Amino acid sequence: MKKRKNFYQGEIYHVFNKSIANYKIFGSFDKREAFIKRLYYYNSSLIKESFSKYIEKNNDYQIDNLLIPQENSYVKFLAYCLMPDHYHLLVKVLKDNIFSKFIGDVENSFSRYLNLKHKRKGPLWQSRFKAVRIKSNEQLLHVSRYIHLNPTTSNLVKKPEDWYFSSYREYISNPKILKSILKEISIQDGESYKKFVENNIDYQRKLKMIKKLILE
Repeated sequence: MKKRKNFYQGEIYHVFNKSIANYKIFGSFDKREAFIKRLYYYNSSLIKESFSKYIEKNNDYQIDNLLIPQENSYVKFLAYCLMPDHYHLLVKVLKDNIFSKFIGDVENSFSRYLNLKHKRKGPLWQSRFKAVRIKSNEQLLHVSRYIHLNPTTSNLVKKPEDWYFSSYREYISNPKILKSILKEISIQDGESYKKFVENNIDYQRKLKMIKKLILE
């Protein structure tokens, strides 16, 4: 059996997973919202019950900005993007050896939700999630750009800000995000980051996948 990876406080990872058989698990607004809510909900050591049980008593549950860490968070979200059949997360681990459980809780809860919604059975994910450790500031910037350009690379939208379920809008429109919250990102203003990202749109479309820094 393959030994599971340990995730330690302070480490940053590009985390991603894809649906089985390219099933459009995030093909609608409500499904994307359901996944985001689970990312937010399970990201806390204060959680005492499953999301499904909690939502039965709090069906008007709303979340704050995913990029702003909560009290007692397991991870800090640095970037994210939900595509029709997969997700990308850029996260900083805040507590040792809890990350696998956190992602497992999110994916399992979402699987139960989708299977119940569509009256289906069986696995939802292609495999266990993958996590690539970020080892430099340069790599961190390139991965964030890769994540934010996924919708344009796949020709779903012309501009990355037109894709709603991505952190890109917050990067370029909320000055506090890069200046004071996501200090791990070396570009600290929205306009400069916008230029950095959008100068690479055509290149990333042609290349399709930048594997060296992104997925390996």
